[in-house]
Amino acid sequence: MAPRTDVWLQNLQDERDGAALYEGLAAAEKNGDRAASFADLARGERRHAAVWLGKLEKEGVHIPPDRPSSRVRTLLWLAKRLGTDAVIPYIVANEAGDADKYARQGAEAAPMAAEERAHQVVLTGMGGDRPLEARAAIATRERWHRGGRGGSLRAAIFGVNDGLLSNLSLVLGVAGAGAAGVGVESHTLLVTGFAGLLAGSFSMAVGEFTSVASQRDILARQVDLERRELAEAPEEEAAELALIFQQKGLSPDQAARIAAELLKNPEHALDTLVREELGLDPDDLGSPWGAASSSFATFALGATIPVIPFIFLRGTTAVLVAAAAAGVVLAGVGGLVGFLAGTPAWKSAARMVGLAALAASATWAVGRLLGAAVG
Repeated sequence: MAPRTDVWLQNLQDERDGAALYEGLAAAEKNGDRAASFADLARGERRHAAVWLGKLEKEGVHIPPDRPSSRVRTLLWLAKRLGTDAVIPYIVANEAGDADKYARQGAEAAPMAAEERAHQVVLTGMGGDRPLEARAAIATRERWHRGGRGGSLRAAIFGVNDGLLSNLSLVLGVAGAGAAGVGVESHTLLVTGFAGLLAGSFSMAVGEFTSVASQRDILARQVDLERRELAEAPEEEAAELALIFQQKGLSPDQAARIAAELLKNPEHALDTLVREELGLDPDDLGSPWGAASSSFATFALGATIPVIPFIFLRGTTAVLVAAAAAGVVLAGVGGLVGFLAGTPAWKSAARMVGLAALAASATWAVGRLLGAAVG
């Protein structure tokens, strides 16, 4: 098979995967506008796939079945359970990668690079339920608008990773002091591990509660400011609404008429401005208690892993098993992150394990030095 047909086959598979992903996201999305955007993206990927399919058929190349990759199936599984926002961060980078790929290929692939970059813009704007261009134009006029919330999937991965690494480092630091002759027993390491688990979990929970509560206050104030602006300067708000609708594809006249109609009911106008301009759902500004409990749970889950071996084992064996178990879990988490992001899973796993090994080794070494000094 000629090298160029190999490239075309990979392009076909990538476009088919993109189409299947966006079709699945459109089906999972409850917001009608966002679902329509996903469907538009899917149609764009299908058009690209048809180009490569035609070229391959012309060359007489065997066409593999149109079956989504395991990565796409996993992303859709997560989207159905966690919402589409949870997986968008793992898709945006892929669109940028596809654009760069087509730009390098040149020739007939070059026009597709611009479309892939346009897809990236659309996805980046998805977080606020409105086009990125409209949000940027309005944010320039009103600098007090701020926002942005991280995905629950990323938060869960961070919590598990943080709990595992911090508690592993704590236990190894104390174990290092024992290796230096201080005489630390397995019981002490077990108590240290559980103390680190509880201290870290409560610290994460309190920090997350404070962060989300503060953010909720800021977002609520933004809604109040928008309500005041709507009352004091309805003409300017009408212009902002018209800009939003123009970015959605309406003509200036249509956009102005719809904006004027909305302003007849201030509450409806406020709801639209808050959702479209600020990217907020006024009924969902974040729950401090929910964020605190999830942070506590994910940190505790990760922190439990290096502690369990000390329940059943003693001495150096327990330390080695704890380190090995942590390494396996970290490799799995790193591999999952790479898999979802579309990058080599082994590279992501190696990076996470390598950085964790550096941190744990440094803590062990410091514990041993301090233990020798005290001893």
